[in-house]
Amino acid sequence: MNDKQHTIQAPVTVRGIGLHTGVEATMTFCPAPVGHGFKFQRVDLPGQPVVDADVDNVVDLSRGTTIEQNGARINTVEHTLAALVGMQLDNVLIQLSGPEPPIMDGSSAEFIKALESVGLQEQNALRNYYEIPESIRYVDNARGVEIAALPLSDYRLTVMVDYNSPVLGSQHATLADIGQFGAEIASSRTFCFLHELEMLYKNNLIRGGDLSNAIVVVDRVVTDDELNDLAKMLGKPRVSVKKEGILNNVDLRHKNEPARHKLLDLVGDLALVGRPLKGQILAARPGHAANVAFAKRIKKKMLEAHSNPVPQYDPSREPVMDINRIMQVLPHRYPFLLIDKIIHLDDQMVTSVKNVTMNEPFFQGHFPGNPIMPGVLQVEAMAQTGGILVMNTVPDPENYWQYFLGIENCRFRKKVLPGDTILFHCQLLAPIKRGIAKMRGQAFVNGKVVMDAEMSAAIVRKDA
Repeated sequence: MNDKQHTIQAPVTVRGIGLHTGVEATMTFCPAPVGHGFKFQRVDLPGQPVVDADVDNVVDLSRGTTIEQNGARINTVEHTLAALVGMQLDNVLIQLSGPEPPIMDGSSAEFIKALESVGLQEQNALRNYYEIPESIRYVDNARGVEIAALPLSDYRLTVMVDYNSPVLGSQHATLADIGQFGAEIASSRTFCFLHELEMLYKNNLIRGGDLSNAIVVVDRVVTDDELNDLAKMLGKPRVSVKKEGILNNVDLRHKNEPARHKLLDLVGDLALVGRPLKGQILAARPGHAANVAFAKRIKKKMLEAHSNPVPQYDPSREPVMDINRIMQVLPHRYPFLLIDKIIHLDDQMVTSVKNVTMNEPFFQGHFPGNPIMPGVLQVEAMAQTGGILVMNTVPDPENYWQYFLGIENCRFRKKVLPGDTILFHCQLLAPIKRGIAKMRGQAFVNGKVVMDAEMSAAIVRKDA
């Protein structure tokens, strides 16, 4: 799995008809900055409103997953989002000239192909993974649905479906490596049963459905008169039933193509939690309603953790900024440069690492024989961390000074000793206005808060 955030190198466009609305649309994937996430934009509507790909924006699950925000609605987002997750992208703006992404061939394959054609762009920030901390479960006994997420250092998914059908019995699909999504899952097409087809048309759904972009499973004997009626409904001269029970369609791309498509839908729906996941997902008989309900449970856990964030530090991962890069941004030098690396940086927050050793020069004169890191230097280290954050908001940081203006509500909660590794975490409290930034900072050792404070700083041009 990628450690750094990624966007795409250039815009790329696909065109086609929407599955359920039947409306022609142009969809353009556009590069986006660090921390942007996935957003749709209805460029055909006044003001070109933006819709965040967020589970809280889901408004309809009648056949696909529909989101709505700012007066704009996007139908059937799951195949598009699955492609973005499968490419391990983080920041993309999806501009859409209609209410629904093109269905293409009923899978995510054409989206993957388009994204691969422009290539990925690595960004200077670590991916903001949500690592499943403990078992999370969703059960719908009435529908026989069960979905579970278990802790794991990768992202793996297994889906089981059972349709009690002579054509489609019990099927399993597994994706052991999200990097194999394009090769193993993306080409699996959407499907429905013959008995669902007439209902969908009567309810004004799948207006863009066609036997070239959806698999229709025939699980009973069909008379010639019924086939003629189906041909009229689908606007075809004639339709037939193949021996394996697939209506007038090409051969299945995989023996378990329906199960693989359900896995594809699950990947797309879980993208609505808003962060890349690390965990093992096990799903029995999933559908969009269950997927979204489960995504809401994950997001709830995520927000509970975010309300009291404890930064995670893996020394084996490449930092966002090493000490050489830090010295290009901050003017501080030995013995007053007090942070060693930056492990997270986006437009709202930053996390730095400080390794405290007995060789620190201040230990010679501060409590000799009882070495404790001075609180005032903890504040300075946090201020330097915040300086990285505010300098990240200007295009040419080498042309600015960053000055510490004030501190409020500072508390020192535990001693910091030689051998400790401190994580300083700063987050903006409000947008930067007129060069003034206000931040909340916390310092952690072994997951415990050792110091916290609110700080303000000013950004000033060097030639001012």
